[in-house]
Amino acid sequence: MKLGVQELLIILAVVVIIFGPTQIPKLTKMFGKSVKSFKDGIAEADEEQAKKPGDEKE
Repeated sequence: MKLGVQELLIILAVVVIIFGPTQIPKLTKMFGKSVKSFKDGIAEADEEQAKKPGDEKE
């Protein structure tokens, strides 16, 4: 399922109407922090998985 230009513009317009132009920078900053936190958590889980002894396949 692809989103076209028209669909993206409609979504953007709805976001601006709902949150207002002053809240959008705050929302994008929170979204960026959330993505970074998620990536850090995934990396931490991968490190823990790599440290477990006995999980090695021989």
